[in-house]
Amino acid sequence: MAPSSQNVAAALAAVAREDRGRLLSALVRRIESFQLAEDCLQDAMESALVHWARNGVPENPIGWLLRVAQRKAIDRFRRDARFEEKVAELAALDDPAASEPAQIPDERLAMIFTCCHPALEEKSRVALTLRTIGGLTTAEIARAFLDREAAMGQRLSRAKKKIAAAGIPFAVPDESNWQERLHSVLLVIYLIFNEGYSAGTSDAAVRVNLCEEAIFLARLVDDLRPGQAEVEGLIALMLLSHARRGARLDAQGAFVPLGDQNTALWDVAQIREGDELLDVAVARGAAGPFQIQAAISALHVQGGLTGRTDWRQILLLYDSLHRLEPTPVVALNRAVALAEVAGAETGLQALDALSTALGGYQPYHAARAALLVDAGQRAQARAAYDQAIALCADEAQRGYLQRQRDRL
Repeated sequence: MAPSSQNVAAALAAVAREDRGRLLSALVRRIESFQLAEDCLQDAMESALVHWARNGVPENPIGWLLRVAQRKAIDRFRRDARFEEKVAELAALDDPAASEPAQIPDERLAMIFTCCHPALEEKSRVALTLRTIGGLTTAEIARAFLDREAAMGQRLSRAKKKIAAAGIPFAVPDESNWQERLHSVLLVIYLIFNEGYSAGTSDAAVRVNLCEEAIFLARLVDDLRPGQAEVEGLIALMLLSHARRGARLDAQGAFVPLGDQNTALWDVAQIREGDELLDVAVARGAAGPFQIQAAISALHVQGGLTGRTDWRQILLLYDSLHRLEPTPVVALNRAVALAEVAGAETGLQALDALSTALGGYQPYHAARAALLVDAGQRAQARAAYDQAIALCADEAQRGYLQRQRDRL
């Protein structure tokens, strides 16, 4: 009996969610064109809806999609006026032995270094890599950068065109070129991790696979470039955050803020590894933003375990982080720490200075609402919660914000 269209669509959606980055990385390396690889993968997925409904989901769906996408590329090459120049490429793509591999080589890390080419400005490097390797949508990337979706789409398009026009090679850079790309690479990995906890329209409140992929990629970087304090700091930061994944939602799927989490559900082994890695990184005497963020996370974990959070130390760390990365989001987190140290009114004054930069950012309005409650300004707090709820894409967090508002 042929599978239902619903089952086929669900199977294809699972592959797209779990393995799009691997598929696209493999295609880009073979075809040497971001846009053509995306177009051919999309064509292959459309073909899958028809063929899988007729013949069933193949035993190796990832290999099937790669094979069909490569054949879509061959068809396009054959229509190209420069067909003769592409004979070698066609032969490589149409090699039967390589057409449907049991396992697609994990080329994502190599592609991350390729995408993070210094010819592109850093924001474009990171955005393009998130789109290609992380499998994030344009809307998700725009949200990560607090940009409009249309503007981010234009940025991605320009980056692809620049790579094509400049003849940037789709190749792993030699080690002498890694260092200049390392910060962008680490930022990409961290944003992929963060997207796992910014589920947006995803069915899962926490996309655990995305978080664990980011940790895996960071460990690969550590293997390639051992002894880098910021790489160790990033791994520590992700481990200390991911260790709390089991307590972020209650039994009913409702969001639980850090201060109310059941610490018995935290992953003690990951916390221990994160703390040890952070100690190693700090001892190298090369402080950087990921180490500082890991130290902040470690203090929050310690506060959850002991019931006493060292907010003064956290504020000092945010001061240091803001000097290195003077972004509105860092300033927002600093304002929350400031409120814990100096009171809600002082924190609100710091938040007011960010109203223009963060007017469309949900955590800004949620933080402001909480401080307004502490300051006794209940009507203003309700209005701030309304704004936060309207901007919240995650159902579990939206439910939490709604409950906080209802209590007023």
